[in-house]
Amino acid sequence: MPPLQPFVQPTPELVRWLAARSRLPMWLPWPLPHAWVVTGVGHAGNEIEGVRATVLACSGPNPVGGAGELLLVAEEMGVGLGANYAGLTGTDPGDAFGRCTPQAKVEADGHPTPLWLVDALSDRAVYAGESSASWLWLILHPETAGTLMLEPIDLVDLRALGHEVDLLPYGALTPRLRGE
Repeated sequence: MPPLQPFVQPTPELVRWLAARSRLPMWLPWPLPHAWVVTGVGHAGNEIEGVRATVLACSGPNPVGGAGELLLVAEEMGVGLGANYAGLTGTDPGDAFGRCTPQAKVEADGHPTPLWLVDALSDRAVYAGESSASWLWLILHPETAGTLMLEPIDLVDLRALGHEVDLLPYGALTPRLRGE
C-alpha cells in the first residue's frame, strides 16, 4: 500500500487542499445524515505517484442507538486502503465480490452505483463497489450502523463543491482513521 499520510483535524482548508491534489473522488454523503459531522479526511500516496486513495470519515447517531461512524474510501485498484479499513488481508473485496445481486446502492455523483456486502470483521458493515473508475468502499462502525444503507444515500465528490465545504460541520478527528 502506498504511504498513508498523517491525519490532522479536519478543516475546510484541509479538504480544499486535498481535493485540489487528488485525481480520485473524495466522497461525502450529501446531505450528511442528521446530526452527523465530518471527522477526518486523508489520503495514501506520495509526491511522485500522487494521491492513490482518499478517505473521508464522518460520525453521528447510529440509527439503532449509540454512535456510528462511516469511512468512505475511493482508491485505485490494488492500493488496499479500503480493504485495510475493512480488516481484510488483500487489496480488494475478495473473490465473492460482484458474483451475486448487489445488497445496496448509492447515487455517486448522480450515477446509480451498486454495492456488495463484503465479508469483513464482525464489528463493522462493509460495502464495496466501483465508481469513477475506482473502488468505492463504505465501512460502517459498529455493524448495526449498516442500517444507514436502508435509506437513500447520495454521494457527492468534495472536489466539485464550492463554498459548501466551508459550511460542513466538522468534528474532532476520529481515531478510526489510524486503525484504533
